[in-house]
Amino acid sequence: MKSIIQLTALGTALALAGCSALESDKVDYRSSSAVRAPSLVVPPDLTQLSKDTRYTVVDGAVSASGYKAGQVAAIKAPVAATALGEVRIERAGNQRWLVVKRPADQLWEPVKDFWLESGFLLAMDQSNLGIMETDWAENRAKIPQDAIRNSLGKLFDSFYSTAERDKFRTRLESNAAGETEIYISHRGVSEVYTKERSDQTVWQPRASDPELEAEFLRRLMVKLGSTPEQAKTLVESGGSAKSVATLGTVNSHPVVQIAEGFDRAWRRVGLALDRTGFTVEDRDRKQGIYFVRYVAADAGTNTEPGFFGKLFGGSSAKSAEATKFQIAVKSQGEATVVSVLDSKGAPELSASAQRITKVIADDMK
Repeated sequence: MKSIIQLTALGTALALAGCSALESDKVDYRSSSAVRAPSLVVPPDLTQLSKDTRYTVVDGAVSASGYKAGQVAAIKAPVAATALGEVRIERAGNQRWLVVKRPADQLWEPVKDFWLESGFLLAMDQSNLGIMETDWAENRAKIPQDAIRNSLGKLFDSFYSTAERDKFRTRLESNAAGETEIYISHRGVSEVYTKERSDQTVWQPRASDPELEAEFLRRLMVKLGSTPEQAKTLVESGGSAKSVATLGTVNSHPVVQIAEGFDRAWRRVGLALDRTGFTVEDRDRKQGIYFVRYVAADAGTNTEPGFFGKLFGGSSAKSAEATKFQIAVKSQGEATVVSVLDSKGAPELSASAQRITKVIADDMK
């Protein structure tokens, strides 16, 4: 009898392991209090299907030639809007972003639903600024998938955790052509032991992951109407990967020199700011100014001051939160120069300007 019970338990474990293997993916996020539920939203690629008019009652006389012409027109008409015509991806260095032929106000709710469906909670939802940001979440796909984990993880899922948390910021911005540019930037933290005590941990910032950004851009393209195959192809091949940002000086002040026009440089600087932990409080594209402040990384636990916290001379998050800058993006012919100003618009004279320009330039490579 005991052997039968053991065999039954083993069979159950293997069955659960098999199910888990089918469900595995490289990205599987879950916020601490987020509950994933199936979406009842009709996929975008099914909302634009042409209507079948074979049985539609029409007014007036109908001729055989007219009916034939209508059939030919229906064959030539697209069944659904193609992703290649409505959504495209641009790339510069390790930065990618989407350009969608829809107004920003029509994209806000679909993009918001996308993050909720992906297992995130939103910590920031400001449509007036065109910025939304997820809460810190754990990528459950990074948990080792051994046989014991696969069988017991379904029953005791909270027992398993990783030492990394991620959050994503999405920024929507309209361009001169009436399109909407969508930027997704990643920020991460890792749990590490303190030097003083081996039984105590803190969360420290870690480098952004361009591949994670690209994966969510791909998934968002599918949400907006692309097929998975189209989205994968565009993300892998979109745009140029050439690096064009270098450090320099103008009137003894450090600057970032970008060998591109203003429009493209403006986009890339905004994405670099999002990645490196700045909060864009406002922006004036006409004047070429980003109004930013730095908020220290916080995963909901005790966090030592990271690179930027130490950079700005404070040991607490409060001092970092009070630091504000203006990032000026100015056109110089076919090139663009980026400089750091203080909160009043005067050139930043401290060592912070040198370090900030280096961080921006490094991220744009």
